[in-house]
Amino acid sequence: MVAEAGTGGRNLKPFSLLVKPVSANCNLRCEYCFYRRVGRMYRGRRRMSSKVLDAMVKQLVGLGFSPAAFSWQGGEPTLAGLDFYRQAVACQARFGSRGQVISNSLQTNGLLIDEEWGEFLAEYRFLVGLSLDGPQELNDAYRKRGDGRGSFSDALRAVAVLRRHKVEFNLLSVLTPLTVDRARELYHFFVEEGLNYLQFIPCVERAPQGGTAPFTVDADGYGRFLCDLFDVWLADGRRASIRLFDAILERLVTGESPLCVLGRRCDHYLVVEHSGDVYPCDFFVVRRWHLGNLLKTPLAKLFGGEKHEQFTSMKTQLAPGCRDCEWVEMCWGGCPKDRQFVGDPRRVPTYLCPAYQMLFAHAGEAFRRLAAELAGRVGGPPAKGVEETSSPAQ
Repeated sequence: MVAEAGTGGRNLKPFSLLVKPVSANCNLRCEYCFYRRVGRMYRGRRRMSSKVLDAMVKQLVGLGFSPAAFSWQGGEPTLAGLDFYRQAVACQARFGSRGQVISNSLQTNGLLIDEEWGEFLAEYRFLVGLSLDGPQELNDAYRKRGDGRGSFSDALRAVAVLRRHKVEFNLLSVLTPLTVDRARELYHFFVEEGLNYLQFIPCVERAPQGGTAPFTVDADGYGRFLCDLFDVWLADGRRASIRLFDAILERLVTGESPLCVLGRRCDHYLVVEHSGDVYPCDFFVVRRWHLGNLLKTPLAKLFGGEKHEQFTSMKTQLAPGCRDCEWVEMCWGGCPKDRQFVGDPRRVPTYLCPAYQMLFAHAGEAFRRLAAELAGRVGGPPAKGVEETSSPAQ
């Protein structure tokens, strides 16, 4: 669907919003969380005001997208409080048009999810992403409270609440050097727990003092992880839905991918900070890529504006090796954040290139066979999940 409302007649590609209602505020202190640095940019009160919330909702739903998609993330977005989300859905009902679909997703660590939250999420059909890195000893190595206690039991308690209320949810698992060699163990752990909608995000970060952060995965190790994961997934009859694999199949079936990491351009969504400040990606919430504030400039002008175009075009500037690669139309060079990790992204491929090459060489033909099977079915492959941003923030 192409919308023209509020754009001065200019056609506008549909996009979603990744909303940070409390910015980087969180009730965990995960060592690998890249979004904690954003807390240094915003001082004082970090909670979205009613003024910003109303303007944001009105502007997005007014564009006529259906669905008009809101993905609530953090930090920890439940810290905004349940009344905030009651206000949000009331705004969506007030500003939405008849027949317009409005979708909400919530990425959470689960610490605050109780029965009242479960009732609300079920009533308004939120899709929930829950962060859990695996069995307790693996999850609690990095995902800790401020006093050092792990979060594993809290996450499993949240799973029980979500199940009781029949809330749709999936798992986001961040891969670190502790887990990247344990693909089969992780797969079996999640599936045996009945957690069949999975997303694995490789941690790729710089240390504050420079160099590679200790929790960054090795690219070859990530490649072996993907190959092992594919093998166990295939041997298990594809019982689980794995976000990356679903996205690859959708690309092969439809020509498009729901994952920004695999997209041609970085134009899937906008990030809205608690203040109304807008950025093109939550990995790039920095002064350089501040697009503006929605209280001063509407979202319809910020998306596709000059600075936004500069950002989205970064991914099209492929390294020479990428342009000649047989798999270029599968990943389009990967995430610009991971390309900048190793130097000039116009000269060198993404840091994760060896992993992608390894996966496609190992499983490319099998993916094609699966895609051919799926192409003959109505609806194509399953590709359900919270708006993916490669974000291990929660």
